[in-house]
Amino acid sequence: MAEFELFKPNANLAPYALIPGKSRGRLHEEKPSRNRTEYQRDRDRIIHSGAFRRLKHKTQVFVHHVGDYYRTRLTHSIEVAQIARSIARTFGLNEDVTEALALAHDFGHTPFGHAGEDALDEAIKPYGGFDHNAQSLRVVTKLENNYADFPGLNLTWDTLEGLAKHNGPLCSYEGDTSSLHVNFNKYNDQHDLEPHSYASAEAQVAAIADDIAYNNHDMADGLRAGLITVEQLSEVPIVAKKIKKVFDKYGKLEEKQMQQEVIRSLIGRMINDVTIHSQLNLNVLKPETVDDIRGAQKMTVTFSDNMKEQDKALKAFLMKNMYRHYKVNRMSSKARRVVTDLFNLYLTEPECLPTEWQVEMQTRTASERARRVADFIAGMTDRFALLEHRRLFDTSTFEL
Repeated sequence: MAEFELFKPNANLAPYALIPGKSRGRLHEEKPSRNRTEYQRDRDRIIHSGAFRRLKHKTQVFVHHVGDYYRTRLTHSIEVAQIARSIARTFGLNEDVTEALALAHDFGHTPFGHAGEDALDEAIKPYGGFDHNAQSLRVVTKLENNYADFPGLNLTWDTLEGLAKHNGPLCSYEGDTSSLHVNFNKYNDQHDLEPHSYASAEAQVAAIADDIAYNNHDMADGLRAGLITVEQLSEVPIVAKKIKKVFDKYGKLEEKQMQQEVIRSLIGRMINDVTIHSQLNLNVLKPETVDDIRGAQKMTVTFSDNMKEQDKALKAFLMKNMYRHYKVNRMSSKARRVVTDLFNLYLTEPECLPTEWQVEMQTRTASERARRVADFIAGMTDRFALLEHRRLFDTSTFEL
């Protein structure tokens, strides 16, 4: 059969973008696809993974059954991908790997959001602690074990690097791995992700898109839940300006319309700020390859100093008025108890784990057993964790 090109994957990409034909490859070598780039394959494997599907029932702020309109990890990840692709397109970056990173960045989160993570980190602290970014890497390199030829998803080095380092370098200099989480260290020993350097511009875009999405969408969920009000949000300078702008343009609106207009305006403002300021950074750095981005002494894709302060003020407001609202505190308290109870029981009574996990635990060290219990719990959805807790601790029922 004659060879032919189905697409031009490098068209319109900036010189500092991730070029599919120049990927650093995969840990386990595979034959290239004829109709997809390496990064498109990464994205597709992420979308078809069990970890991606489980995000549907993992919480952002509210436990899954509280309401149908609140964000889950899945809807949040899709929203991050949309913002990230828009920014990536502006700079001529590779949209496929940017999207892949946005869709996979929350794979390592426990059930019940940060409350669940805090509880699991405390429970497993004697064995190295828990970190959701490190767990995301473990999920895609080991725990998603559905392929016959390799463990995990066998993603490209470039995508794994972005997943590990999207928030910046993991250590200060080359060879300094003492501060790395055990999950990072275990994988890095066999496939060096260069934890001392910055990640690609695509990974940095995915990270700042996450920041934009969760600030604004958590605010939207808080308004819907009645935990915060538009009047309270007027305390935050950047929000107050948007409220005034919307009112000046439309006059008095229905509450839902006002909220939507303010939030979409805020998202647009933040994206514009990232675009303008990051372009200034690029003008100074003058990168000619992706390695110039990695070798820079600071993040290239960033907010302006003014927007950083505005973003900090918004985060402080949400922390005080929403994340620490007494109703959220009650949910978080329950969540921490559920996770802690499950961890302690599984570790001391591994015979309560599913059969395939029990067999594996028999040959493990104490540290490895604790890590596998953490894997099991971190992979749970909110509803499965609640069901499992009821099965194991509610003595009024003996359901299987």
